[in-house]
Amino acid sequence: MLIREKIEEKERELLSPYACCSGDTKGRFRTEEECPLRTAFMRDRDRIIYSKAFRRLKYKTQVFLAPSEDHYRTRLTHTLEVSEIGRVLARSLELNEDLVEAIALGHDLGHTPFGHAGESVLNELVTNGFSHYKQSLRVVDVLANEGCGLNLTHEVRDGIAKHSKGYGEVIPAGSRDMPETAEGCVVRYADIIAYLSHDLDDAIRSGIIGEDDIPKNCNAVLGKTHSQRNMTMVQGVISGTNDDNGELVFGIDVRIGESMQELRSFLFNNVYRSERVHKEFVKASKILRELYGYFMEHQDILAQELGQFALSASPERRVCDYIASMTDRYAQNMYQKLFLPSVFQED
Repeated sequence: MLIREKIEEKERELLSPYACCSGDTKGRFRTEEECPLRTAFMRDRDRIIYSKAFRRLKYKTQVFLAPSEDHYRTRLTHTLEVSEIGRVLARSLELNEDLVEAIALGHDLGHTPFGHAGESVLNELVTNGFSHYKQSLRVVDVLANEGCGLNLTHEVRDGIAKHSKGYGEVIPAGSRDMPETAEGCVVRYADIIAYLSHDLDDAIRSGIIGEDDIPKNCNAVLGKTHSQRNMTMVQGVISGTNDDNGELVFGIDVRIGESMQELRSFLFNNVYRSERVHKEFVKASKILRELYGYFMEHQDILAQELGQFALSASPERRVCDYIASMTDRYAQNMYQKLFLPSVFQED
C-alpha cells in the first residue's frame, strides 16, 4: 500500500463523519496522476506555499501600510496565524487539518497592495467590481504557475471562494455563501479570530489606541492578552459547535460571540476608519488610480510583465490582474519610476 493510501485510510478511521477525507475529493479541473506520498489536499497546500503569489504576501498590507517597524502583521503573517488557528480548531473537531491548512494558506492570495484601500480602488474602477476572494480564486485557477494555474481540488477552491465575510455574519444564513465543507467553515472562523486579535495588538503597538480604550466587556470576556483572546475565541467556537440530528452546526458561545462582535465594531470605528489610517489609504488610493490609468493606456508593458497568457484576457482584466498582484513596495517603486522625476547624477 502506498503512503498516500495509508494516510487516506487513517483519515477514514480517525476523522469525524463530518470531515472531508482526502480520498473523497470531487477532484480537479484537469485529471492528474496521484502522488505516492501526499494526499490531494497536502499537494494543494504545497502548491500554494511554493507559488509566487504566496511569497508576495510578505510585502502586502494587513492594516498598516508599508510599516518600517518589524513586528506589524502583513498579509503573510496574517495568513500563517489563520492557518495555525484553523488547525487547532480542525484537530479539536476531528476535521481534516490538511484541507483547512490549504484553504487558509490560499485564502488571501488575491489581495491587492495597500490592503482594503487597494481593493476599494479596484472595485470602483473595474467593470462589475473587484473582490479579493474572487481574485484569490483567479490566482489559483489562472494566474499562478506562469498562467497554468495550480489546478487545486474542488474543496480547496470552494473554501477560498467562500472565506470572506466582510462585515457580515461569520456563518451566513443562506447556503449559497456557505462553504461546502466543515473545513471551509473552520477557516471563516479562524480568519476573524486571527484578525480581531492581531489587529488589536498592532493598533496598540502603533499608538492609535491604548489599552484603556478597549471596551471593558471585551477584556473581561475575551482576555487582556493576544494569547488569552485567541484561546477564548477558539474555545467559544468549539463549545458552540454541535451535532444537530446528524448535521454539524457551527456556532459560538453566545457571550463570547457578542464580545467578538463588540470588538469587531470597535476596530472598525477606532482603527480601520481612524484618521491616521485613512490618511495613508488616501495616498495609496492615488497611487493605484494613476497606475491603473497609465497601464490602461500602455498595454504593451503588460505583455512583458504578465506573459503571453495574459493576452487572452481583456485589457481591463490584464490591468486589474497586474495591479492586484503588486506588493506595496512594488507599487510605490513603479509609481516613482513612472510619475516622479529621477534625481540627476553627474557622470
